[in-house]
Amino acid sequence: MKTLKRLTILLSLLALTLPATSTTAAPPPHKNVILMIMDGTNSDILTLSRWYRGTDLKLDTILRGGVRTYSAQSAITDSAAAGSAMATGVKTKADYIGMNPDGHPVLTVLEGAKLSGYNTGIVSTSPIQHATPAAFTSHVLNRDEFGDIGEQQVYQGLDVVLGGGAAWLKPQTKEPTKDDDGMLKTKQISREDGENLFKEIHTSGYELVLKRDGLLRGTSSPKLWGVFADEDISYELDRPQLNPDEPSLEEMTRAAIDRLSQGKKGFFLMVEGSKVDWAAHKNDPVGMISEVLSFDDAVREALDFARKDGNTMVVAVTDHGNSGLTLGNHETNGDYKSMPADRFIKPLKKARLTVKGATSQLKKDRSNLKEVLSSYGLGELSEKEFGAMEAAKSVEGLENEMVKLMAKRAHLGFTTHGHTGEDVFLYSYGPGKPVGLIENTDIPRMISTFMGFSLRNGTFASWYVDGVKYYRDRGYEVSFEGRTSKNPVMVAKRDDLVLRFPENKDFYWRNDEKVGLKSVNVYDGETFYVHVEE
Repeated sequence: MKTLKRLTILLSLLALTLPATSTTAAPPPHKNVILMIMDGTNSDILTLSRWYRGTDLKLDTILRGGVRTYSAQSAITDSAAAGSAMATGVKTKADYIGMNPDGHPVLTVLEGAKLSGYNTGIVSTSPIQHATPAAFTSHVLNRDEFGDIGEQQVYQGLDVVLGGGAAWLKPQTKEPTKDDDGMLKTKQISREDGENLFKEIHTSGYELVLKRDGLLRGTSSPKLWGVFADEDISYELDRPQLNPDEPSLEEMTRAAIDRLSQGKKGFFLMVEGSKVDWAAHKNDPVGMISEVLSFDDAVREALDFARKDGNTMVVAVTDHGNSGLTLGNHETNGDYKSMPADRFIKPLKKARLTVKGATSQLKKDRSNLKEVLSSYGLGELSEKEFGAMEAAKSVEGLENEMVKLMAKRAHLGFTTHGHTGEDVFLYSYGPGKPVGLIENTDIPRMISTFMGFSLRNGTFASWYVDGVKYYRDRGYEVSFEGRTSKNPVMVAKRDDLVLRFPENKDFYWRNDEKVGLKSVNVYDGETFYVHVEE
């Protein structure tokens, strides 16, 4: 007993001399997600691009399954509904951006990540106001509302924004112009409300870069906004020759990762290779290959970072097919069994520019037509072939003749100038990665689960409320200032208290006090949506 007593005393004394053990839990590891979207890409162009490059694609190393792309109303989706499905986890209608089928704004996975403390960013070779980047950063009923989309993006508090779209950040007015994506739509190329969003970007603490060398030089500024073209960034095949001041998608992806990874918790980054889709609308196989390979280079950047980091999920996918491109056409019915890959690739490799890049060099009098055709790989034309080019009455008509002849020489087929409804490939890497054949709406759910929040349950599930109903139910008199103007404001009055909510902004006025909000105010022309902290 005496021995046991002495041992107990010794152990007690020893415990007093040891340092106290901390009960504080270790901070959770950072988590990063890089979601990469190759817009409008069908499976055959991936095969063709692999043959063209002569080696496997980086995408090939992370092929994990497939994705169903249909929208809430159609077997063939548009980019707005597809982007919104991948951003919100809800299938919706064509042209809807960040809205459910009832037209109610739904929080996106990017917004959820930002509200959960993660750094956030978007990269795009289109205008950043285009459908896919818009779907992650804004809420409108019509994808063509570039002015509202651009304003919401500026007030979203993103950490990194890189792409085109300067025209919708400027107050100057230009004439409407046709989209260069084969859709034959016109948009107002300016801000109709006359606001100068560049000024707001500057005052919000962003480093603003306008040229490639400024991006590559880099700084330590935590917030970066790069805008490198009034509209879209050039096709990668054309860019070094025609617009070398614009960065590549690979360079923008690297810069975005470098900047976002400086955060303590982690980041969410959406990268869109936008212009496979644009080339597909034109049925330009050269442009499609250019953008697939550009996207693949950006995927390499993401994978290099993810492999070193060890806690980064990379997901790469396309939102829908486009053009129905096939290796082989009606003319190969009899001899496809004996056609090597070179028969498809050699005609394409003669092109030094995409069809858009080539025709951009056409003189007004068309005196250099043969040189333009040669730059697209169409030398040694027969009299009939050249006659068809000369007879084209417009640049669009000329491009159509050029891509038809290129497809014929490369033994390729196209079924449409529009979208297609097939399942698409799913590529993924890292912890929590999606695998198998999934719905496009599964992607944001898996991402949010990995990052530790939910878009379907809790506060985020009912983030936006009808502001008019909310404040009227609480005894306010609600009205609108400038309801039909370009900058409407919802006004709620009760006694001496006046609340004023400007559309697309992340704040409201409480009498003379400016009060910050966690989200932008959304007005669809009828209902004014706000987020309210109870």
